[in-house]
Amino acid sequence: MTLFDRQSFYDWLSEQGQTEWASQLRAICNARFFPPKHGNLDKWKRAYGRLPEMDGASVDGHDDAVAVKGELAPATIDSLRETLMQFHPWRKGPFSVCGIEIDTEWRSNLKWQRVLSAIDLRNKAVLDVGCGNGYYGWKMLAAGADCVVGCDPYLLYVMQFEAIRRYAEASERHWIVPLADTELPAKLNLFDVAFSMGVLYHRTSPIDHLQTIAETLRPGGQVVLETLIVETDDFATLVPVDRYAKMRNVWFIPSTAMLSRWMSRTGFKNIRVVDITTTTSNEQRKTDWMTFESLSDFLDPSDPTKTIEGYPCPVRAIVVADRK
Repeated sequence: MTLFDRQSFYDWLSEQGQTEWASQLRAICNARFFPPKHGNLDKWKRAYGRLPEMDGASVDGHDDAVAVKGELAPATIDSLRETLMQFHPWRKGPFSVCGIEIDTEWRSNLKWQRVLSAIDLRNKAVLDVGCGNGYYGWKMLAAGADCVVGCDPYLLYVMQFEAIRRYAEASERHWIVPLADTELPAKLNLFDVAFSMGVLYHRTSPIDHLQTIAETLRPGGQVVLETLIVETDDFATLVPVDRYAKMRNVWFIPSTAMLSRWMSRTGFKNIRVVDITTTTSNEQRKTDWMTFESLSDFLDPSDPTKTIEGYPCPVRAIVVADRK
């Protein structure tokens, strides 16, 4: 694979009658993948250039760890590990690259198990908003998706995806573009399923976010929404005074009742809560591949049911709904 090559994606968009958006995205990707100055992009490109050739390479998303498989000279294993570490921090995963286990901050396979039981992705065109490094996209393909389009504005995550995509088979069906959900076109009406996982509470307007997601879907398409919630039967929303779990950009944390009302108002029906899980250090923690602060640093050391600021600890819901 060629670094940042998205021609197969643009071709797919044109086949779907989205030639104008394909042209716009080409210009956006050219500007963001090749900016005049970015603090770490050149470093990441150099690291990408040091990734070794691999005979018979493929990417397999069927196991908990998305696996890069292929024939690699044993002498290159240590240098490959050092190269992959250049893309630190690795947050979503795990990945396994020729036996090198990338133990990411999130054990995202646990969330995926909760999601997969609620959705049928076979032969579906899927949009993954806020996709990070593409871990879930590989899992979606393994679950039968026809193709997966990921959007994430953070170039580090795109570069992590590129490092794995480097070894994917040539018939591409998984792409990530450096785009925020706020930049998606209105009334796209393109995808069968849209995922929004861990995005809603970062938006200053959750209503706008939900409307955007609805408009990416074909009529009758499905959304899989995962977000922080407050546990109450009331129509309630927590708005942090400043930070929540040390995060500055958390704005609205609704109850499931309030979230369902928002979704009903923004174009969804058949809204069902399929999972509610408290985040624990079994699922989110520091590792050698993500050495910054993690969940244990965000909670009250004397009462782990509360954040460091005194709010209820992170609880996440998965909601599935159909576009009206």
